[in-house]
Order: sequence, then structure tokens, then C-alpha cells
Amino acid sequence: MSNLLSTSDQILHCARALIVAGGYNGFSYADISKVVGIRKASIHHHFPSKADLVRTLVASYRREAEEGLAKIEAHIADPMGQLQAYLGYWEACILDNTAPFCVCALLAGEAQLLPEEVHSEVKAHFRTLSAWLTGAMERGVRQDVLSLSATPADEAEAFLATVHGAMLSARAYGDPQIFSTVKGALLQRLAPKT
Repeated sequence: MSNLLSTSDQILHCARALIVAGGYNGFSYADISKVVGIRKASIHHHFPSKADLVRTLVASYRREAEEGLAKIEAHIADPMGQLQAYLGYWEACILDNTAPFCVCALLAGEAQLLPEEVHSEVKAHFRTLSAWLTGAMERGVRQDVLSLSATPADEAEAFLATVHGAMLSARAYGDPQIFSTVKGALLQRLAPKT
């Protein structure tokens, strides 16, 4: 772990990697202690409970996602281009294995087992993504650069489910190219019909 990161950031970074590897119940403070090289008591000093740790992690993850979406909007005016950039981000992360799966998607799969404060943060993340995608879909229809077969809100939910399903398929098959295949089909489905 880099000494350039604060202890709490090192703990969060480690927890994020452990969640991607094994989910909420797949790690303990003992695991973090070994990786970061600190005592469990020090982890409890920063994050009194595992729920506090993961809630903080998801809140930070949400802020990162919101900043990323804002950058996409600031640099790309075309709604189809925005969707392509969003998919391109995940495609690059999956192909180079820097972020092979969305932390919130993994936690959503364990929603019934999560403490309520963690589950609330996960739901908020999905609501943010859905709202952003709905906005892109609405703009795409107005600008005649997207062809939707349902309402923008419904298309946004389908898009979100498809992206996370593609992540899951790539992981299940052990083949990151699966994501690229699904990405291509998804964009083709949304392209204006000629």
C-alpha cells in the first residue's frame, strides 16, 4: 500500500479491492490489517464498524461516479457520445482489470444481507446513475440521435441493467471481451433507425 495515501484512504482502497474480490461478507478487518500492515484496533479507530467502513466507501465511490458523469457531460455534448463514453470507461476498466466490476453492483447483489446504512448508499448510487442516463436518453430523443423503444426512464433502467449484466457475464466467462460485445449490441439498439 502506498505511503502517499492516508491510513483511512489505504483502508478504503483495500476494502474496495476486497469487496470486488469477494463481496461484503468476503472480508474482515483482519484481512485489511494484513494488507495495509496495521492493527485491527487502528482500523476500528478510523471506522468503528464494518458498516461504517463500507458506507464511507460507497459514499466516496458515489462522489467519484458523479464527478465522472459531470466530466462526460462537460466534454461531450452529444447524448450518444455520452453513453459511449460511459460504456468506454467500463470497457477500459474491465479490459485492463483496473476496476473489473462496479462495487455498488456487487453490493446490490447482497442487498438483503447489507446493513441499512450501506444499502441506502447503494440505492442512492443507482438512482444517480439512472437519473443521469434518463437525462441522456431524453436529450438523445430531442436531438434525434437515439432511438428508444420505451420511455427514457425505462430505457435508462434497461441500459443500466445491461451494463451491469455485461460486467457479470465477462466475470463469469473470464472473458473481458464479452463486455465489448454487449456494449456494441447495446449501442446499435439505441442508434437511430435509418
